[in-house]
Amino acid sequence: MKIALSTPGKFHTFDLARELYARDALATLFTGYPKFKLKNEGLPQELLNTFPWVQGPYMALATKLPLPKKVIQEWENFAAISFGAFVAQNLPECDLYVGLSGSALPAGKKAHQLGAKFVCDRGSAHIRIQDQLLREEHEQWGLPYAGIDPRAIEREEAEYSEADCITVPSQFALNSFQELGLPANKLHLLPYGVSLSKFEKIAEPDISRFDILFVGAMSLQKGVQYLVQAYQKLNQASKSLTFVGAQSSEIIILLKSRGIWSDEIRILGHIPQHELKNLMSRSHVLVLPSIQDGFGMVMAQAMACGCPVVASANTGGQDLFDDGQEGYVVPIRDVDSLADRLQRLADDPEQRMVMGQRSLVRVKSFGGWRDYGENAMRIYKELVS
Repeated sequence: MKIALSTPGKFHTFDLARELYARDALATLFTGYPKFKLKNEGLPQELLNTFPWVQGPYMALATKLPLPKKVIQEWENFAAISFGAFVAQNLPECDLYVGLSGSALPAGKKAHQLGAKFVCDRGSAHIRIQDQLLREEHEQWGLPYAGIDPRAIEREEAEYSEADCITVPSQFALNSFQELGLPANKLHLLPYGVSLSKFEKIAEPDISRFDILFVGAMSLQKGVQYLVQAYQKLNQASKSLTFVGAQSSEIIILLKSRGIWSDEIRILGHIPQHELKNLMSRSHVLVLPSIQDGFGMVMAQAMACGCPVVASANTGGQDLFDDGQEGYVVPIRDVDSLADRLQRLADDPEQRMVMGQRSLVRVKSFGGWRDYGENAMRIYKELVS
């Protein structure tokens, strides 16, 4: 079986490509990255088909320049359309085409013309559910929300319709598609592999303190507005809350205006992975209270460092650990539930240590990218048989 892949960036598609190549099943990989950025990806250059002329400048400039949102939206739309057209024009003979959602429709149609199957690979919730959740959140907190481009929603829903199969990484994402009426036999749960070679327990938390860690972009989508409120409710003499990742002055100003930001909160920004595993090892809990998150990889990384996790139900946490065993799963937007779980961990150091030990054991049972490749191939073989 020969399989063609496409992704505007890298994402997990490159991990999938390596697994398919190891099984002699990779026909080609289309990407918006330039070839000089792909020399260390462990894939033969002749199997890489690049179209960097729109996506490349976007990645290099759009997030760094103070461009109007309308300009960025038009750039994103043109990048998706031009990349999708390039893939369709150059799609080789294959048994199966797997395209990351958003730019896969033209090649999906071309695959069907060539007699191949089309898999739409979606890394998050159904795009309408994603847009709905984010719109509700911005309205609730009084921040402007441009919304997902209607053209992007239209493209994705056309992909869902055209595809023979839709793969998603978490039960939360799967449920969102079922909620909007997509047939169950078209949906396949395909959790990402977890590469933990760079994460391990290298230190112990300070038993005289209670240190909370958040890793990710500071945004309403990530639910930081609920974490800071839960932190304020926490009854603990020596406590801390640390943010790692891209910070947002807009979010900080908003939370300060609501009186729910504490000046004792630490903001570290981006840090190297070797420092991150040290911080995870020394933290008593990692919290990921996202409003919507396809699959929060930082949860598995924290567990590999012996750090229990408290996550919202919309993160893929339920696919990684059992509620009350290695950590806790709470509803989105539920400050009281989040504060309660943090208080339990703060009040019961012995139980917290047990959860950390269980996390280490659970991590060893996680499937790596090899298992991800095996699961993907099983889905693909059933589809083409």
